[in-house]
Amino acid sequence: MTAQPLSLGFIGLGIMGAPMAVHLANAGHRLFVHTRSAVRDEVAATAAVVCATAREVAERADIVFLMLPDTPDVAQVLFGAAGVSEGLSSGKAVVDMSSISPIETKAFAARINGLGCDYLDAPVSGGEVGAKAATLTIMVGGPAAGFERVKPLFELMGKNITHVGANGDGQTTKVANQIIVALTIAAVGEALVFASKAGADPTKVRQALMGGFASSRILEVHGERMIKRTFNPGFRIRLHQKDLNLALSGARAMGVALPQTANAAQLMQVCAAHGLADMDHSALVRALEIMADCEVSA
Repeated sequence: MTAQPLSLGFIGLGIMGAPMAVHLANAGHRLFVHTRSAVRDEVAATAAVVCATAREVAERADIVFLMLPDTPDVAQVLFGAAGVSEGLSSGKAVVDMSSISPIETKAFAARINGLGCDYLDAPVSGGEVGAKAATLTIMVGGPAAGFERVKPLFELMGKNITHVGANGDGQTTKVANQIIVALTIAAVGEALVFASKAGADPTKVRQALMGGFASSRILEVHGERMIKRTFNPGFRIRLHQKDLNLALSGARAMGVALPQTANAAQLMQVCAAHGLADMDHSALVRALEIMADCEVSA
């Protein structure tokens, strides 16, 4: 806990946001929250004050955290009617932990800076498990002084915390992260489908691979999900699709080719077309199984 309790705001209390907000409250900080859906039990069990609008959160908090699904959601919460910008006063800070467009992030930062407030883009990696365990990787873009101000709060939610650079650089890093994650999920899925089609036990194949150069956190966690068919969402396919679309649109703007990212995006689209968009992104393996007419199973 920091030396003095702070007045903090948190907007967006979904699968990720709720446990992140709870960590801040459990550290003794005064927490003001706003969400479009019902307040989750774990948040309600804290002393958090539920506010009617995002503006009210910004009026009552010195640092406002956002954890929202997509770029338009962040724009609406920041600048829409009764939005955060209407409640800010000079010296406050906005910390967007959503995964959104790096280009739009720079524009959002400029508008918030114009109100005399710091803006940090601080997307995370680690999924629901990392959010609950406070072990998230947090990649931060924005001014160094603003980062140092918020760093003790980041440390309540994550372990690997890096100030990458200026506004937008945090979001760029997250897009790069999502490219690697998507391609690795696809690689693990292909390997396990191949093993299953060949008649090998994918459980034992995965066990063997975990001791070699192919070992990865995704083989460990998502490979197990593929074998056990546990596709309940930790990070939904539709959200990963959004992130890959950010990568591909950015690549087009820069004249960069991302062929493997495009392929992974198409595999996720196959899943979405089969009604799996709200399943965990490890369910990308279903697209490969459909094409191979073979399901990964022990």
